[in-house]
Amino acid sequence: MADKNQTPAAPLDAAAAAAAAFAAAKDHPFPDDIFTAPQLNWAVIGCGVIANQMAESLALAGRRLAGVANRTREKAVAFAERHGVEKVYDTVEELYADPEIDAIYVTTPHNTHIRYLRAALAAGKHVLCEKSITLNSAELDEARAIAREHGVVLMDATTILHMPLYRVLLARAASGEFGRMNLAQLNFGSYKEYGDLTNRFYNINLAGGAMLDIGVYALSLMRLFMESQPTEVVSLGNLASTGVDEAGGIVCRNAEGQLGVVSLTIHSKQPKRAVLSFDKCYVEISEYPRADSATIVWTADGRRETVTAGTEGYALCYEMADLERAVAGDADAASLIDTAADVMELMTRLRADWGVTYPEER
Repeated sequence: MADKNQTPAAPLDAAAAAAAAFAAAKDHPFPDDIFTAPQLNWAVIGCGVIANQMAESLALAGRRLAGVANRTREKAVAFAERHGVEKVYDTVEELYADPEIDAIYVTTPHNTHIRYLRAALAAGKHVLCEKSITLNSAELDEARAIAREHGVVLMDATTILHMPLYRVLLARAASGEFGRMNLAQLNFGSYKEYGDLTNRFYNINLAGGAMLDIGVYALSLMRLFMESQPTEVVSLGNLASTGVDEAGGIVCRNAEGQLGVVSLTIHSKQPKRAVLSFDKCYVEISEYPRADSATIVWTADGRRETVTAGTEGYALCYEMADLERAVAGDADAASLIDTAADVMELMTRLRADWGVTYPEER
């Protein structure tokens, strides 16, 4: 007989977790404080898990994608039928040339991003790009330069940068309520079997590895709460037989003496757990990539405070809403790419230290 007090099992993977979050949100009225800027016409490149989540997220808001392009047209047609997408493009060039499309969400593998970014931005489209936004800092610098040249917005879709919970916590931290942030500790581990080393997690030709797949979440959260970019970084990384990083331990320190301690693995299950330690409290966040709640434990008396903001099921809506706000002139939303650039600089540096080089970088 099952123990009634037993904690329910967590979803086994990110897709299952997202499905559960959508299910929890779909029967509730969509909030009127998410999409507050003028609406853009969106298209998506790619038809994988994230693209489907994006379409489902928009459906929660009563919106639909205007177009889809994919390497395989048959998949694009099936995607369009499933989600009520108006246009299917035979090529990405047709998408770039469509004057009715304002913004594009790139959801393809990491190593293809820069190719789509170059063309889409040069065509005058605003772009929201799935993590990891590029392979390295040089590629991101190039993409940002193209965006500036053509007067369009480039935004990183890493959910950490867009969840309302972090805006609330950052505002309280900035007010001095928490005191100084001294230490950020972040874990992220998933278990990917070795059975098929050609899958995207272990395949060096698909820019696999822990850093670009999951490290981007941990480092983004760490950087958000640090006063400045870390200048000292020490680490150890273990490589899989394919040459990608399988696990890593990272310690960072910035000029203000704030420390970040990060552990990553794609071959062992770990909790997605963050602890941000301040003078007056520590903040604990579980399942932090799309978190909508956190617990504050106050140093003076051990009192526990629960903070909630946003809804996990709307994670991709928050990303798209931030791009629309940035296009409308919101400086805070536009500045998110600066945090993304700092994170990319760290990831590029760490992969170099570990000897992880992708074919496109050779």
